[in-house]
Amino acid sequence: MSTGGGAAGTAASGAAGALGGSSGAAGMAVVGGDAGAIGDAGAGGTTPSGPFLTHLDNSAASGRQLTRFDTAGNAIDAHDGKIAFFDGLYYLYGTSYDCGYKWGTANAPFCGFKSYSSTDLVHFEDRGALFDASTATWQTRCNGSTYGCYRPHVVFNASTKKYVLWINVYDNQVGYRVFTSSSPAGPFTEAAEPTLAVNATAPVAGLNNGDHDVFVDDDGVAYVAITDWRMGGAIAIERLDASYLSGTGNVVRTITPGSTEAPALFKRNGVYYLTYSDPNCGYCSDIAGTSYRTAASPLGPWSTGKSISANSCTGQPSFVATIALSTGTGFLYGSDRWNNAAKNEALANFFWAPLAFGADGSVSPLTCQNSVDLSLAVGSAGSQVTVPNLDNDAGVAGFSSYCDIHGAIQRAQTFVATRSGTLSRAAFTSFQDGDANVGLTLAIYTASAALVPTGQPLFTTTLAPSAVGFAPKNLVITPNLSVTAGTRYALVASSAASAGCFGMEYKDDASMPTIGAAYSNDNGQSFKVEAGRTLKFQTTIQ
Repeated sequence: MSTGGGAAGTAASGAAGALGGSSGAAGMAVVGGDAGAIGDAGAGGTTPSGPFLTHLDNSAASGRQLTRFDTAGNAIDAHDGKIAFFDGLYYLYGTSYDCGYKWGTANAPFCGFKSYSSTDLVHFEDRGALFDASTATWQTRCNGSTYGCYRPHVVFNASTKKYVLWINVYDNQVGYRVFTSSSPAGPFTEAAEPTLAVNATAPVAGLNNGDHDVFVDDDGVAYVAITDWRMGGAIAIERLDASYLSGTGNVVRTITPGSTEAPALFKRNGVYYLTYSDPNCGYCSDIAGTSYRTAASPLGPWSTGKSISANSCTGQPSFVATIALSTGTGFLYGSDRWNNAAKNEALANFFWAPLAFGADGSVSPLTCQNSVDLSLAVGSAGSQVTVPNLDNDAGVAGFSSYCDIHGAIQRAQTFVATRSGTLSRAAFTSFQDGDANVGLTLAIYTASAALVPTGQPLFTTTLAPSAVGFAPKNLVITPNLSVTAGTRYALVASSAASAGCFGMEYKDDASMPTIGAAYSNDNGQSFKVEAGRTLKFQTTIQ
């Protein structure tokens, strides 16, 4: 599985805690290579215009990791996957953790695999599950009582006109299952188990083959890069058959000597590159480096390894995506910044930045930019979903996650109604961590000019723990309260939970000075204003 990564972020408890900052200045990487189309271009469709300048935020100026949200305002929940370009759209594929999957925790449910699509690599629309993973078959194959299932990779087969999905499993000898679909977003239908030269005839199911990548060359020939656990984590590459659903037996083994995983295979200026996690490490942070090797053919011989990062920008390498830029072909590197807190990997963030290359074709060391500008050859501006009757909106930029709402600790976000009417909807972005044993209460109060809640609640409701996922999402309540323009109110989150906690998304850039967040550690008896802080929320007034 793709594992490793960075910690959850700076603590945010107490008044004005975790003071961070806005996104850092853009860092431009020198990219280049073949001036050509993006790989895996898909079956056709409408292509957005270009060139288009897009901006990717990885961290705040302080280095605090930032959460990426989809167009509905929910955190993107697709990890240890890959970005690919099909039918004029950029697709992000990954493993979901929102339902509470935890590696090595017996009976933790398997959440399946998801895809998101985007025109600009910033605004991603949730396209849903690649297939139904809630069935007894998939839970038996992939839940926490097993080694799990990971790393969805999708390629397009121009001959069969099918999209082909490979995933890593541990319930069979070969370590993979494959699927096909007529659409890049699925649904995908399982095909026969693939046959490979590497460990397909291992004596038992289990730790045989691990993390992988699927690569389609310019001539339409496909290859799978394999982590061979029976060789201690050495990387192998095997040529696939014309259907991309099975191997041919044409293989090169032990490209790396062992203790590696998470391979990514790509081609630049006629040279093949293989990046990988060096060393391998299960969901750990700051020690999973990235190295690479080169070859004149996918089947080698391969060069010796060179390190380009000691910590993969506080993550573990996940993919290298071939992206068409206005200056030529670029190669977008991605790492999963694993969370590790209470094993909630739904909170894991992402690092995305283009690789830079020397004049001799060597990959330059990663510089771990807080933010990156890309001039896409193909792209157009995306946008968030329009919310009718929107009144207050904290937006989606610059937020980080933190979990401490439980027991005596409460969090409040004040706001001023901009018009009179009915407060028909309020959304608070939250999640659970550590298996909360009591639900989350959301309440509406009036608030003082000092930006703290006052009096008794005007509305209150409690959501059961099962109603709150492990990935940050908009939790919507319907107060249907009469509110007055210019009056200040407060949205308060609390829980009597003695186990686990509920979280918030916060930013400390003082971008909304007329509203304010407040913190209580005495069951709401008193609140302290947190200067410059905004919690992620929305309100609508009809």
